[in-house]
Amino acid sequence: MQQLENHACFGGQQQVWQHPSTSLLCDMRFGVYLPPQALAGQRCPVLYWLSGLTCTEQNFITKAGAQHSAAQHGFILVAPDTSPRGTEVADDAAYDLGQGAGFYLNATQAPWAAHYRMEDYVVQELPALIEAHFPASTHRAISGHSMGGHGALTLALKYPGRYASVSAFSPIVAPSQVPWGEKAFTAYLGTDRSAWQAHDAVALVAQERPERLPLLIDQGLADDFLAAQLRPELLEAACQAAGHPLTLRRHAGYDHSYYFIASLIGDHLAHHAQALGA
Repeated sequence: MQQLENHACFGGQQQVWQHPSTSLLCDMRFGVYLPPQALAGQRCPVLYWLSGLTCTEQNFITKAGAQHSAAQHGFILVAPDTSPRGTEVADDAAYDLGQGAGFYLNATQAPWAAHYRMEDYVVQELPALIEAHFPASTHRAISGHSMGGHGALTLALKYPGRYASVSAFSPIVAPSQVPWGEKAFTAYLGTDRSAWQAHDAVALVAQERPERLPLLIDQGLADDFLAAQLRPELLEAACQAAGHPLTLRRHAGYDHSYYFIASLIGDHLAHHAQALGA
């Protein structure tokens, strides 16, 4: 691994690292915030943050203001990039497909399947790397925004016991039913919609599951993508039908930006800290 950045922050260190990924077959970057407790030698629980379309590891670490709460609660923040990148990695001219739009799944269709294995990267490779090279415990939580909210919800639901808690800001809850998801799933997974269900939070909640991890979601009502792309009411109905615990909070005046995330990130970190015992 190669360290690219290191900044003192609230008694801890905000770092950025680059490493060759065996899952994605390219170099990947991730941000990691080490709280003061980690610098003192304590093994700390880890919150994984998944960002949205067009983002890199930089968006969350520079805009969300999460380091203050992480320092108070004593857990590590890890923010990976949103897709594989590089000249040899397949891409598309549109912002919602290809590099910057990995959708946190393992692609099965050409040309994407060669590199786009973000599910394996987030669930397996990255935690193994973090737990081997940093003072991290095996207690994990996951959160994200928009496309990353979709990733956080689906990965937490698909891998029971892997995460102690999950939350999301403005997530794409039913990608099988909205334009962003239909476009990405067709490209990455093919036209068989039955294959899409394993990557759709609404569909996953409806299935019998060994774990009913409570979901915390915040949604701004001034979000330009609310009606066409996000549709939280679909997840709300699915959770009610399945008896799955959901806290869905709607906020007047808030949009899809990091201003919204920064306003409520402290609530989310407190939610995860309680579950992680931090």
